Amino acid sequence: MAFLYDTLLQEFGKRAISQISIPTHISDNLKFSQRPYQQEAFQRFILCHSENFAGKPNKPLHLLYNMATGSGKTLVMAGLMLHLYEKGYRNFLFFVNSNNIIQKTKDNFLNSQTSKYLFNDKVVINGKEVLLKEIDNFDEADQENINIKFTTIQQLHIDLNNTKENSVTYEDFTDKKIIMIADEAHHLSSGTKAGNLFGSWEETVLKILHQNFDNILLEFTATLDYESREIINKYKDKVIYKYDLSQFRTDKFSKEINLVRSSYDEKERIIQALILNLYRQELATINNINLKPVILFKAKKTIKESEQNKENFHKLIDDLSETMVEKIKKTSTVSIVQKAFQFFEAKNISLNEIAKRIHINFREENCLSANNDSEAEKNQILLNTLEDENNPIRAVFAVQKLNEGWDVLNLFDIVRLYEDRDGKDGNPGKTTLSEAQLIGRGARYYPFALEEGEDKFVRKYDDDISNDLKILEELYYHTKEDSRYISELKKALIETGIYEDEANLETKKLTLKSTFKNSELYKKGYVFSNKKLLKNFDKVKSFIDLGVTKTNYRHHLSSGSGRVSSVFFELESPVSFDKAIKSKDVEVKNIPKHVITYALSQNPFYYFDSLSRYFPNISSLSDFIEDENYLGNLEITFLGNYSRLQEISHFDYLQALNGLLQNIETDIKNNSTEYEGSEYYSQPIREVFRDKEIRVNKLSERAKSQSETSDKFRVNLDKEDWFSFNDNFGTIEEKAFVSLFSRRFEGFSHKFENIHLIRNEREIKIFDKYGRAFEPDFLLFCSERANKQLTFQVFIEPKGAHLIGYDKWKEDFLKVIGNEKKSIKIYTDTYKITAVPFYNYGNENEFKRVLESIFEI
Repeated sequence: MAFLYDTLLQEFGKRAISQISIPTHISDNLKFSQRPYQQEAFQRFILCHSENFAGKPNKPLHLLYNMATGSGKTLVMAGLMLHLYEKGYRNFLFFVNSNNIIQKTKDNFLNSQTSKYLFNDKVVINGKEVLLKEIDNFDEADQENINIKFTTIQQLHIDLNNTKENSVTYEDFTDKKIIMIADEAHHLSSGTKAGNLFGSWEETVLKILHQNFDNILLEFTATLDYESREIINKYKDKVIYKYDLSQFRTDKFSKEINLVRSSYDEKERIIQALILNLYRQELATINNINLKPVILFKAKKTIKESEQNKENFHKLIDDLSETMVEKIKKTSTVSIVQKAFQFFEAKNISLNEIAKRIHINFREENCLSANNDSEAEKNQILLNTLEDENNPIRAVFAVQKLNEGWDVLNLFDIVRLYEDRDGKDGNPGKTTLSEAQLIGRGARYYPFALEEGEDKFVRKYDDDISNDLKILEELYYHTKEDSRYISELKKALIETGIYEDEANLETKKLTLKSTFKNSELYKKGYVFSNKKLLKNFDKVKSFIDLGVTKTNYRHHLSSGSGRVSSVFFELESPVSFDKAIKSKDVEVKNIPKHVITYALSQNPFYYFDSLSRYFPNISSLSDFIEDENYLGNLEITFLGNYSRLQEISHFDYLQALNGLLQNIETDIKNNSTEYEGSEYYSQPIREVFRDKEIRVNKLSERAKSQSETSDKFRVNLDKEDWFSFNDNFGTIEEKAFVSLFSRRFEGFSHKFENIHLIRNEREIKIFDKYGRAFEPDFLLFCSERANKQLTFQVFIEPKGAHLIGYDKWKEDFLKVIGNEKKSIKIYTDTYKITAVPFYNYGNENEFKRVLESIFEI
């Protein structure tokens, strides 16, 4: 039997899952935009909850999300809460293994003043404002809002099995349908592992679930034990989504991990980490990135050790001198440390100034012990808001308390303040495994962007490893040089999926050929792209401009009409003709204005400040009501018997208006986006494309040059002046395209000259009408021989067959660009911007035909 996540793929396919639209009651009410994998988490639930398919879990529904640390599981919980509220659920039970996670989650769900609050200021579902309320038991719940009971699994187990006043009881779950949400759910399977559920927390949870057929249990964990037969048997038909650390890292949502090992003693290791901390801060500042990098100092076993580390650290900071900094500069062989000193020198930051700045940054009041139980609540708030501007903490001292439930984005250095190891026979021990877990938590990416429209939340410099800013995408783990320990730690990190051993990677140099650098295109030519901008609604002057189509609304009037019939024959005569259903059209502008105004006031979407965002050309609500471009030209069809149509009340009008307004709101939201692509702008080619280095997996196709790949795609690009770089380290599909172009080059050269095919290593982005970013793999430039002032710029994207359906929007975008064939004049030269649909080896002949039709070859 396949896992549920595979069953969904087999039943519906990746493309069908990706095309499930995220309901506006989710997307409009979450404060943070959803990443693609979070959207897929929603899409999978919607399919599983609403569709019947072979292998669908039985009711009561029990599902598990196996999602990586840092991937935003809590945002997925919040979105599912909103969706299930819309489906009729009102009562939610959130439980987890520890109190500190409970407090953090309460803030995320209830405290709108915190930076990590998950919802918009107002939650509006189906036109009505919904509140999120904390309750102690479900007798306090109401039917209008989201009611949440927060507890630990331990407390829940005690409450249910030792009934007392105001606590939850099993009876609470019998007559109410409940959504149960379990975070860090791997703690809930101790009974399964032991082979005996009796008296366990796990039994308590399952007993609650089965109190009501419509209950749903949603479990979330980053660590599902796929090695345990018992766990797999329990969860095989329940794991709806697997998005592990390995995929999280591959998709560039995490920091990269670097192990900094040296023969320094403890003090010197600390100073080296402090220098890198300052380097990050200064580098971020000059690039207008608001960053306060944090260091974690890790003790091995006891709080006493950690407190001594903290005391030693403060003495070191008090004594820190220019001489101590200079020693690191003279003796460190770590390349990034030497790069930091080169930066300081270039910015005229002296060694003495380095020591002073470190001394100020790491004053005692800026350092925190995570082990201090006497100030646990205060410390917990500081630990969970380390990224906030008003949070002063720069260093954290800890033993084990941060291994689970800790969210931090601006941790960049972890310093291991002990030197022994507990591994055996080359395998990591318990301490090393917990260190790997801690590193995984610290690997959460710190979001930043240098330009408008750049994705803040993903790594940007994997293909530009010499870029100074790459250090802002890396977590450094500082340890004593010990080959056995490092080997064991690497093994633990690789198994978690957060680390790729550098032994598996190699650096490839991409160099622009001298023939390209001497070309007219490189010296004087331009490349065109666009930017991601906030959507401009200035040109919107009607419903039609935003694609609103659901303007013909039909409303059935309630009436007392009816009759009685038996199973076999009618007991009453059929309704006479004059009692039959009739219709009456009423123009909205003829409905009493105070009724329309009241209907608008009931839905925050129709508040004037909201409407004026979408329709900036209206000057008042009266405009919106009376103008024929908006409500003034709409009609509502009322359906009812003759007498009922003669007595349409204000309440009838209000109900009909609510339905009409809800349809219009849905259309507007479905047809408008927050961002859009700008018009094209030009950049000199010589300023965009440059020599660079990329890191690739030694065993992947990308490690092979075009001259080393399979025979049918092999090309020696050294000898091809039309290819701008010295080589192509692309995928097999990209190499197949280059091979095709090599074979077709002669045909091109009859009509065109100055032909240059440039591999786009993340230099050029283009944005579609929804503001979605796309980086085509190649740009082709060529000039007509008959008209040397006309240069074509063509976007080309080779795509593997398994991705064509999933990336369909990109191909649609390329087709739009190809159909537009936009011409832009710069001085006496004209550039024609165009594109072709995806290249795939399987459709090579069709692609060839389309490409050559562009150039009329």
